[in-house]
Amino acid sequence: MQDKFTALRDEYNSFIYNGFEISHEDDFIKIIFNFEIENLCSFGSTVKIKTDNLKLVNNFDDDTAKKIIFNLGMVELISYWKCACPKNVEIRCGSLDDMDCKWWKKLYFNGLGEFFYLNGIDTDIESFMDIKAQFSKSGARCNFSKSDINIIPIGGGKDSNVTLELLHRGDNLCFTVNDQPAREESVLASGLKGDKIIRTYRTIDPKLLHLNSAGFFNGHTPFSAIVAFLGLYCAYITGGSYIVLSNESSANESNIEGTDINHQYSKSFEFECDFNSYVRKNITGEIHYFSLLRPFNELQIAKQFSVFKRYHHVFKSCNAGSKKNIWCCNCAKCLFVYIILSPFIKRSELVSIFGQDMLDKTELIEIFDGLTGFADVKPFECIGTKREINAALLRTYDNMVKSGEAVPKLLDYYSKRVCDNRDDFSALMKEYNEENNIPQDFLKYVKGMYEFVSKCD
Repeated sequence: MQDKFTALRDEYNSFIYNGFEISHEDDFIKIIFNFEIENLCSFGSTVKIKTDNLKLVNNFDDDTAKKIIFNLGMVELISYWKCACPKNVEIRCGSLDDMDCKWWKKLYFNGLGEFFYLNGIDTDIESFMDIKAQFSKSGARCNFSKSDINIIPIGGGKDSNVTLELLHRGDNLCFTVNDQPAREESVLASGLKGDKIIRTYRTIDPKLLHLNSAGFFNGHTPFSAIVAFLGLYCAYITGGSYIVLSNESSANESNIEGTDINHQYSKSFEFECDFNSYVRKNITGEIHYFSLLRPFNELQIAKQFSVFKRYHHVFKSCNAGSKKNIWCCNCAKCLFVYIILSPFIKRSELVSIFGQDMLDKTELIEIFDGLTGFADVKPFECIGTKREINAALLRTYDNMVKSGEAVPKLLDYYSKRVCDNRDDFSALMKEYNEENNIPQDFLKYVKGMYEFVSKCD
């Protein structure tokens, strides 16, 4: 693949971000980004925001709004850049100084770690890309009219449902990227109505998909960075003061031992801090972007979610089954969620939620080995740490043995290989990650959750 990487960069060595168009009609804000790979093709990437249920308190296309949109395009471009990985990236529609260019290179390089690894590309942060942009001093920032609304991104999984439930008495607008039943059903389960959802839609240019089919590169990009800038734009136009994420401390762990390759890089605390610094420097200091669940690990979040029963039959985290609104029960995400909930939710209830006993599926043994650390590479999915997974499995095994239940096949296999470390479960339930950006007004929610999850049964 390294030869392919070199050949494509030699033939297509220039990527251009030409500009964007923005309009507001038929109850939608529509943004079209114009990208080009010289000597290959041009692309039109589209984002739409439904507005008929929203009160817009700031202008959708004023100078600050356009700054945010320009930066959203800077994230969107990486999906198109990666098909040929041109050495030169030319920015023709916005202002970036040297520090900004370094910021974007860091996001791109770390956010593409999985892409480089799986495609067998050996490169480094200095040489993989050269960003060329004009810099001009910005004019005065626009006044930001606040509505003190919390913008809560909803993915339909357990984590965002926990955040939604913790804040359900606040003044909230939920935020989704592309409609999926689990997202709307999660919002409705919280007691909010559908008009409390900011609905956004992204459309990939079909030409990119044709290039992928023709053999050009494809792979994972830092999607959560798109959520960050798109959420920032939605917060701006609605006057939202806070973008409240649901990223846990576990998102900081790499997928491969001894490397920084992290499927969840743009969910990490490092990116969260970088994003806030960049936005304060270049756009506004009035909107705060933070994760309410950053102090907690996946085990703690699973325990809290286990008592929020009204979400149990509407939440979905499976990417493979998302279009059909099902758990596919054949992927790492399904197996992980089943495992992490297993110490807290009865086996019969889990089988009712998923449709089958995931710990009885021996055909998933390779994925299981990756989750537990029996294999070197942790699956490239949004999943917890190996330590959390092992603690959950040991506790579930002990619970089943104690109650006289038949132990499912994968758990029996696990019990014969693992070294006992039963103290880990209690230690993990008492953890509190001090590296977080939670504002003072939100600490009461965190404190309440910690008091509950840290009590070990």
